[in-house]
This record gives sequence, C-alpha cells and structure tokens, in this order.
Amino acid sequence: MRIKWLCFGVAVVSLTMAVCLQGCSFTREAKKSSLSWQEEAVTRARILSRVKWTPVAATMPNRRGGYFEQGTEYTGVPYSSVKAVGRFIGFDIHLKTFLAAVENPRSVLYTENLSGKVSNAAAYYGTVCSAFTGYALQCANPYRSSHHGPEFRNGVILVEPQSAQAAEPGNVIYTPPAKPGGGSHVELVTEVERTGDRVTAVRVEESAPPTTRNTLRSASDFNSHISSRNRKLYRITDFNAWRGQNKAESFLFPNYKEDSATPVINRVLLLDRGDWVPYYRDQPVKFNVMDKDSKGVKSLVIKRGATVVEQIAVQDRGVIERFLPVCGDYTAHCVMSDGSLSRACEFSVCDLAFSLPTGAPMRGKPWEITFTASNLSVIVVHLMNPKPPYERHSIWLTEQDRHRGKVTVPAGLLREAGLIQVWVVAENKYGRLTKEQEIVVE
Repeated sequence: MRIKWLCFGVAVVSLTMAVCLQGCSFTREAKKSSLSWQEEAVTRARILSRVKWTPVAATMPNRRGGYFEQGTEYTGVPYSSVKAVGRFIGFDIHLKTFLAAVENPRSVLYTENLSGKVSNAAAYYGTVCSAFTGYALQCANPYRSSHHGPEFRNGVILVEPQSAQAAEPGNVIYTPPAKPGGGSHVELVTEVERTGDRVTAVRVEESAPPTTRNTLRSASDFNSHISSRNRKLYRITDFNAWRGQNKAESFLFPNYKEDSATPVINRVLLLDRGDWVPYYRDQPVKFNVMDKDSKGVKSLVIKRGATVVEQIAVQDRGVIERFLPVCGDYTAHCVMSDGSLSRACEFSVCDLAFSLPTGAPMRGKPWEITFTASNLSVIVVHLMNPKPPYERHSIWLTEQDRHRGKVTVPAGLLREAGLIQVWVVAENKYGRLTKEQEIVVE
C-alpha cells in the first residue's frame, strides 16, 4: 500500500507508507489548547488535502468524467457530492475507512458509481467544497457553501478591504452561482506569506474535481481571484457563534484524532466498505479474502462482540457475502494456514428508520418526526428545501428526544411551503448513517 501524509510541506516516507513526523501538525491534538482555532482549521484541512492514495483498480469513478487511473498516486480526497446515498469522508466515515476501501479492488469505490444517480456525485466516498471547509472549521455537519456568510450565520463579517493585504488563515472565500439556480463554491485561506508588513502571497485550499486543490497565488493574483465572479472574502470573528450547536467536539464525528493517525490497513481481509464502518441491518457484508502476502487462509471467523457468529472454511481468495440480522459491533479475521490469526476488520450492524406525518404539516403548527435506531444514536434532523434559496434548518436532538423516539419541528421554523427533504442522521464510533424522505409542507 502506498499512502503518504504531507505535514505542512514535509513528507516522510517509510517502507510502504509515508507517515507524519512525530512532531508535525497532526500530533498537536494533545496541545490543542495552545492553538488558535485558525491554526487548527489549517491543520485539519490538511488532513484531507494532503493525504496521498493510489487506486488498485481502474473502476473508481472520477467527477470530471471517466475513472481514476489504477496505479497513479493522487493527493487529497476525491470530490463527490454523495448526499444521503454515499458517505462523506470525515463526517460519515473515518479517513482510514476510505483508505482501506482504496486497497480493496472489490470495495464500493470500484463497484459503485453514483454518476447519473446523484447530482454532482461520482465515487461512493468523497467530499465537496462545503464539507471540506466544514471539516476544517470543526463543524459536526457541513453548512451549504452559500450559508457560510453573515446572511445565514452569526459571528462572521465581510473582510475589508477585499484584498490579499487583509487576508488571514481561516478566512473563507464564497463564490455565488454563475446563474440563478446554479452551484456555489467555498474555499479556505490556509496561509499568508509576508515580506515585512506586505502580503506577498496567499494559499487557498478547496475541494473541487477530481480531488482537493492547493493553490498559492501572488497577492495580485489573489486580488484578481477575489474580484472575479463576485467572490466574497469572509472572516469568522466569533468561532462559537458561527458554529452554534454545530460543534464537532459535541459528537463522535469528525474524529480528527483517528483521521490524523496513520492507519494500518489489513492485507488479508477487507470489507466492501473498507474497514471501521457501519452497515444497515438489511445490507449484505461482503468480506474480500485477499491474502496479499500469499500466506494461505484456512477460515474466516465472524464475531459479534466475544461471540463467534460463524466460522467459514476458505478454499481460495475471493468474496464471501453474509447478511447479519442482529445489530451490534462485529469483527472478522482469518485463520491462516499456519494457525496464526490475521488482523481483524471492525464494523457495526445497525438499524435506522423514521416516520413523517401522514398528511401535509402546516408551517404555522408544530409537527413530529418519530424514529427508531439500534446500535446508533440519532444526533440531528435536517429539513431542506431542494430549490433556491435552499432554506435549511437543523434540529439537534436532546437526550429526551432520543428517549422518546421523536422530535418536534417547531411552528414557524420553515418559511417556505412546498417540498422538503428530511434527513435523519445517526452515529456510532464507526461512522454515521443517514435516512432520507420527502414531505410537502403547506
């Protein structure tokens, strides 16, 4: 496996994987109290933008069209607006889950294609501009790109002057749609170079097809970038007010400690969704016995907790598929020909469902969403208008809501009548699962 980490421009390569120096930025988690949120934003952006990975098959779809090339090293996680169908890297899965899936030629990265099924999507795992900035800015869930500014958030202002001389790390750049109903974009300033008191260059990082971009512009080029397309340079002045309840530290994801650590990828066995990942109870789990080092495999052992669920004789390399109807945390390992045990894959089996009112709810009256979850904790309900102006509201659940199995949509929360997308998001230590339904609100 060839995975490298680049820490603030310094790459250290070991036998098969490059890892960060012990003293580089990712080890600063233990010193986070000494870092400003702006410094942490830069560090965390680079977890996603500097990771290197190499496809092991030629069938991973590329948002630009075609496929990522087998055997070619890429920098930064892939761009794919997976919506509620796939999984966002960093928010729905660990970065190491994506990296494990990269190493499995039978994983969803190579066997699933969201192109034509989900707008602006390609690979089953990916990120987009707003998810990239949301991850860097320590949000529990991404904001829409258009919702980063003062029209939608507290604690953020328009930078004056709109030029390189006023830019600071942690600033965001918003690009409005080129035409009504079109897509918008958001970028993150990660570095400002100075000579004396004058800014000479500004580095901007972003998620864009095919992977993340890292652009160092001279001051004049940065000014041209800002002045084109009616872009806006924003500064967050009150970090907690800007995030509101949407704080990563209040939830299990994003998990920056796990994402910044160098993962050890299983060479004998991987799951179709990688490793360290949740499944729905009605989804098959596909175990790919790869035995990359040709040591020989005698059996596959599936365990739920300490209980052996099944031990399956293995004759050769290949995929073994099983439905696991009991929710819980599982492991799977192989017994090798010499009697030793392979590294174990970890995953969970979960259930999530919710119900909406049978009739069209009224905007001026409260209404309820009921839900059930097994081996998951429901954390938030998103209500979204899929058309401009893309009204979006998040209802963060309390322990009382989880205990009752229902959440109330307050009267007057939704301003616009019409079709609303409802997402219910739940998490456990392995990741997040999302269920989506639609309802017409009057």
